[in-house]
Amino acid sequence: MNVRIRERQLGNALTRRNPVGWLLATGAVAIVAIALATTMAVDSFRARALASSQRELENTLLLLSRHFQQDFSDLKRTEEDLAAFLQSGGIVSAEHFRERMSGPEAHRLLKAKMSTTGTGSINVLDADGHLIGWSTSWPAPVFNFADRTYFQRAKAAPPEADDEIVEPILSRTTGTRKTLFARRLSASNGDFLGVVTRGIEPAQFEAFFASISLGTGTTLALWHQDFTLLARYPQLIEMVGHKAKPDALLAHMKASPEPATMISVSPVDGRERLSSIRRISGFPMALVASVPIDSALADWRAQTRLTITAAALAALLVVGLLSLIIRQVRLQHRASRAQLTLEKQRLDTAVNNMTQGLILFDAESRVVVVNQSYLDMYRLSAGAVRPGSLFRDAVAVRHANGSLKGDIDAYCSQMTLAVDSSTAITADTLDGRVIQILPRSIAGGGWVATHEDITERHHAEDRIAHLAHYDALTDLPNRTLFRNLLDQELTRLPRDRNCAVIYIDMDEFKGINDSLGHPVGDALLQAVAQRLRGCVSSPGVVARLGGDEFAIVQTDLGDRDETVALVARIHEAIREPFECLGHRLLTDASIGIALAPQDGTDIDQLLRNADLAMYGAKADGRRTYRFFEPRMDASIQARRTLEQELREAIADGSFVAGGFEVHYQPLLRLADDAVSGCEALLRWRHPVRGMISPAEFIPIAEEIGVVDEIGEWVLATACAEAANWPDDIKIAVNVSPIQFRSQSLALKVSAALAQSGLCPQRLELEITEAVLIRDDEAALDILHRLRALGVRIALDDFGTGYSSLSYLQRFPFDKIKIDRCFVTDIAEIDGSPAIVQAVVNIAASRNMTTTAEGVETEAQKQLLRALGCTEIQGWLFSPAKPAAEVRALMAHHRANAVAA
Repeated sequence: MNVRIRERQLGNALTRRNPVGWLLATGAVAIVAIALATTMAVDSFRARALASSQRELENTLLLLSRHFQQDFSDLKRTEEDLAAFLQSGGIVSAEHFRERMSGPEAHRLLKAKMSTTGTGSINVLDADGHLIGWSTSWPAPVFNFADRTYFQRAKAAPPEADDEIVEPILSRTTGTRKTLFARRLSASNGDFLGVVTRGIEPAQFEAFFASISLGTGTTLALWHQDFTLLARYPQLIEMVGHKAKPDALLAHMKASPEPATMISVSPVDGRERLSSIRRISGFPMALVASVPIDSALADWRAQTRLTITAAALAALLVVGLLSLIIRQVRLQHRASRAQLTLEKQRLDTAVNNMTQGLILFDAESRVVVVNQSYLDMYRLSAGAVRPGSLFRDAVAVRHANGSLKGDIDAYCSQMTLAVDSSTAITADTLDGRVIQILPRSIAGGGWVATHEDITERHHAEDRIAHLAHYDALTDLPNRTLFRNLLDQELTRLPRDRNCAVIYIDMDEFKGINDSLGHPVGDALLQAVAQRLRGCVSSPGVVARLGGDEFAIVQTDLGDRDETVALVARIHEAIREPFECLGHRLLTDASIGIALAPQDGTDIDQLLRNADLAMYGAKADGRRTYRFFEPRMDASIQARRTLEQELREAIADGSFVAGGFEVHYQPLLRLADDAVSGCEALLRWRHPVRGMISPAEFIPIAEEIGVVDEIGEWVLATACAEAANWPDDIKIAVNVSPIQFRSQSLALKVSAALAQSGLCPQRLELEITEAVLIRDDEAALDILHRLRALGVRIALDDFGTGYSSLSYLQRFPFDKIKIDRCFVTDIAEIDGSPAIVQAVVNIAASRNMTTTAEGVETEAQKQLLRALGCTEIQGWLFSPAKPAAEVRALMAHHRANAVAA
C-alpha cells in the first residue's frame, strides 16, 4: 500500500512542478496576444476607414461627372443646332452672316436656346471678332474678342473641325471669371463665318457642388487639363482661374483618362488629403474630390482609443486573474499536503469495505494490496496473505484451508492466461461456492484481480436456463426443447426401427377448467404429465406444448403394433380417475400419431403430420387416436386452396366476375297458395369445380374475415332485385353471426335500402340463435335498431340449437322458421307434428308468422296447413333459381292464379 501511495505522490509532484512559473508565462503570452490583436485590429480599422472614404469620394465623382457631362453635352448640342440653323439658312458669306445674326430674330433664337440649357449666356462673334449676337439683350454691346486665344484657335481650325474649345477666361462683358465653351461656325463652302461661345461662371459649378452632402473638410473642384482651377467648393476665390503647380493627382489627369484615388498634398491648401480624380468624358476637364486625412480617420481615431482602452482593461484583468490564481494555487498546495494523509485513510477504508475481494500484484508477482473482503471470502486470517508474498504462496494458502479446489500450478497457469487476455474466470471452492475472478493488467507491470462470490447468481442463471426449456407447471420439456430432443432422436434412429411422434389433446379440459377453476385444471395437467412419464420408456420424451396439449417422442419402436400398444397405455393412464384438490375427475384424449421415417424425416413435417392426425381424431368424435394419412394433408391443402381461391374471387370487389350468384327460393303462403316472398341464397360457380355449396365456403369466409364483405354484397344485390318485383312480395336475406356483431350493420342495411329504393317492410333479415348466445344484450340492441328501420326480423333454425323461449319474450320477432329436421318426418307415425304444432302455437300467441323449410311432398304441405303453419319453402314448389328464372316463375304462378 505504501508503494502505491509513494507512486501517486510522485505523479502529483510532477504535475505540480513550478505551477507559478507556468501561470506567469501563460499570462505574459496572453498579454502579448492582446497587444498583437489590438495592433492588428487598429490597422484593420484604419484600412477600412480609408477604404470607406475612398468609396464615398469615388461615388460622388461618378455622380458629378455624369451630371456635368450631360450639361456640357447640352451646350455642345446647342452650338451644333446653331451651326445647322445657319447652314439651313443659306448663309455663305461673312457679310450675310453678320447681317443675319445681328438682328432681333437672331436674338430671340439665342434667347430661346439659352432657356433650354439654363447655364450662361450665348455669344455670337463675326469673322473679325466683333460681338454681333447676345442672348442677354439686343442690340448686343460693342466688344471685340479677336485677340482671345479661343477665337484665334477657332479661326485657325480647319472647316471640318468639330472640336469643342474649352478655356478659362476673364469676361470683358461682366468682369468675372468664366469657363468658356467655343465652336467655329463655317459656311457651307467652308469659309470662316465666326464663333459661337457660352460662358459658365464658377458660382454655377459651386452651387451644384454645395448641393452634394459630404463630410467635414471635404472639397470638390473642377480643373482644366492645363491645371487651371475652374471652380471649387468651398469657395477659394483667389485660386479660381489660376494655374496651380501640378501634384501627382493633377499629373495623373493629364497622363491617363482613368479615374484614380491617392493620398497627396493639396496644391491649393497644402494639407495632406485623400483625393480622387475623374475626367469628364469628351471635355478637357476633370473633377477632384478630396478629404483631409485627419477627417477621414476621425472615427478611426475614436475607435482606436476605445480598442486600446479595452485591450488595456483586458490585460489588467489577466494580471488580476493571474494574481488570484497564483494565490489560490499556493493555498491549494499547502492544503494538498494535509489532504494527502486523509486520502490515504479513505482509500484504505474504501478498499477494505468493498463487497468484492481485491488483491494487487506488482511486476514481480508480489502482493502489494489485499483487502479484508478477500480474506473473508476465502476464510483467511489477517496475516495469512501479507504484502510482499509471492502469488503462488498466496494461492497455496487458499489451497491449504480448502478454499481452492484443484491443482495449484494449474490455477496459476489459468490466472496468467486470464491476465494476458483480460478475461474473467471462475473457481469452485470445496464448500460448493462459485467465485468469479476478473484480472486486469496495470501500467508499469503487475495486475489487479477482483474476486466476487457469484454462487447465487450462478444458481439463478441455471434456473432461468431451465425455465427457458421446461414448462413451469409440469416441469416437462417445452416446445423449444421438444424440437431439439426430437432432432437428436432422429439423427440416431436405427434403420430398422421407428420413431413415433404423438400429439395428445385433452378432451373436455376446457369444461373442467371453466367449471372447477384453474387451480383444479392445473392440478389435473400435473397429474396427467406424471402418468405420461410412466408410459414412456427411455429414451422417450414427454413434453407439454401448451394449454392441454402434450407430445411424446418414442424411439426404438418396431412395427405398428408397438405404437398402438403405447397409445393404448396412454389412453388407459389418462382414463383412470384423477383426484385433484378434492375432486374426482374423469377425462380422455384425442391422439394423433406420425411415424418416422415413413411419414417424414424433417422435424417440421413430422410435427405437422402428427398435428393433422390429432385433428383427424377430434373430427372423428374424440376419445380415439388416428395415424397420419396422406389424405389428411390433401384435405388441408384442398381447404387452403379453396381459401386462396375465395380471396382471389373477391379481391377486386367484383363478386359477379368472381363467379358469385344470388339465387332465390320462393315462399308459398298456405292460405291461398300465393308466392309471398323469396329467400336470397348465395351460390359460387367456380370456373373449374363448378357450383360450390355455401356450406363448404361460408365457414372459410367466416374464418378468414371476408363474410361481412360477401354478406353486404348479397344484401345490396337482393334488395336491388326485389325492387323490381310486385310490391306484395318480400325478400329474405340471411345474416351471419359475424355480420351481426358489426356495429355498422344497421347503417349497411339502411344504405342498401336507400340505394335500391326498396320499401323497408319488404326486407326480412334472417338470424340464427347463435347471434344471441354470446352477448344477448348487445344483440338485442342491434335487433331493436334494425326494427327501427322498418325491416322484418325472422328467427331461423329455431329449436335446433340452444333455444331459449326468453328470446321470444324479450324481442318480438316477426317470423319463426321451422327447421327441415322437424318437417322431414312430420307425416310419419313417429314424426314430430307435436313439435311443429307447439312452435306454431307459440308464434301465433306472439303475433308471429311461421315458415316451414324443406317441404318436399304434398302430404307434408297438407299437414302443415292443418297445423296452422303460415308459409312453406322447399322443392315441392320450387328450388332456388337465378333471378331471371324466379321472375318468370312468379309471373307464371300469378297468371295461373288469376285464370283460376
